[in-house]
Amino acid sequence: MKASAATADFIVIGSGVIGASIAFHLMKRQAGRVLVLDKSLAAQGSSSRSSALVRMHYTLPQEVQLAQRSLEIFTHWEDYVGRPGNFKRLGFVRVVPAHESARLVRNVEMQRKLGVNTRLISAQELKEIEPDWRIDDIEVAAYEPDSGYGDGSVTANDFLDRAKEMGAEFRPRTRVSAFKIEAGRVRGVVTDEGEIEAPLVISAAGPWSIPLFRDLAFELPIEPEYHRVAILENPPRMRGGGCALIDSIASMYLRSEGPRRTLVGSFVGPRDVDPDDFPQSVSVEELAEIAALGARRIPALGECGLVRGVTGVYDMTPDQRPLLGPVPGVEGLQLAAGFSGMGYKISPAVGLSLAELLLDGRGQTLDLSIFDPGRFAAGRPIRAADQYSDE
Repeated sequence: MKASAATADFIVIGSGVIGASIAFHLMKRQAGRVLVLDKSLAAQGSSSRSSALVRMHYTLPQEVQLAQRSLEIFTHWEDYVGRPGNFKRLGFVRVVPAHESARLVRNVEMQRKLGVNTRLISAQELKEIEPDWRIDDIEVAAYEPDSGYGDGSVTANDFLDRAKEMGAEFRPRTRVSAFKIEAGRVRGVVTDEGEIEAPLVISAAGPWSIPLFRDLAFELPIEPEYHRVAILENPPRMRGGGCALIDSIASMYLRSEGPRRTLVGSFVGPRDVDPDDFPQSVSVEELAEIAALGARRIPALGECGLVRGVTGVYDMTPDQRPLLGPVPGVEGLQLAAGFSGMGYKISPAVGLSLAELLLDGRGQTLDLSIFDPGRFAAGRPIRAADQYSDE
């Protein structure tokens, strides 16, 4: 595509892991002229602040399948994207309160039937894997040896750079203010640099999608939620480089941040935050509070050093599942947002499946219809058979 073109075949709004993955997969199919727009630089929104966990443990089979395909891509990154891989395979553990252990057992059974390399382990087996962890409140745990974490900014930039090499155009610092809609069909977008025409527009702007949809009849069911994580210096007596963890007993998650540091985050944060105006730093007191959550599982973190904090904004939906597919009432307008904190780990498969939906009429990798953006208006929120109480 020539620079500064006023038309495109596809416009992708947002250059984070989701938007960049969509652009990459469209270009891989030689779909035509793909234009990616972002109000900032590439991957400077939520992707650059992501904890970037990669895990298969979901309670909804379709999410498991998206995570599975994404893991395959992460582990064969250089062959798939043509860039050195950034995925770190360290293992992943999921623990829940005793009263939800039966749900965890059934979810692991479901995941195994789908082909996930996961298994149930006892508290003592967990202690053998992670000697520093407290286990007295754990009845059973789910263990995935193939999971780990990556880097949101690197992943998004790899996808976008390869898309550009295949012919996509990226315009940073181009803010989209509205969709161009005529007779119930999207015709393009309005930006601070003028109008751009396209018959297909994909909004992958996370919490920044909200103002774009305010003038549409479709009510976007997304609410921004503020989150903080702490980067901690491990004490000398603590072994580093261990498994990632989601812990519903302590209401936190953690993963290694290199061999000598640990990243810890809490589950929830305040709503009604402005994604363009939220705290960019974490106070020492807040870091200590988050560190205390981590110390509930790894007591040695009670003697950790406080390195720094990272803040960000999630795009939350009422059922904490993404909105993927056509926007009701506007032909040609597609939505890929509302990931509720899990966008990174499924971003490769989401981009692949959405490209299939756009080009083939349905997702071949995975039928995305369960994530229909219109499901709330239709009274069809998603609820998994063995969903945990904190989902």
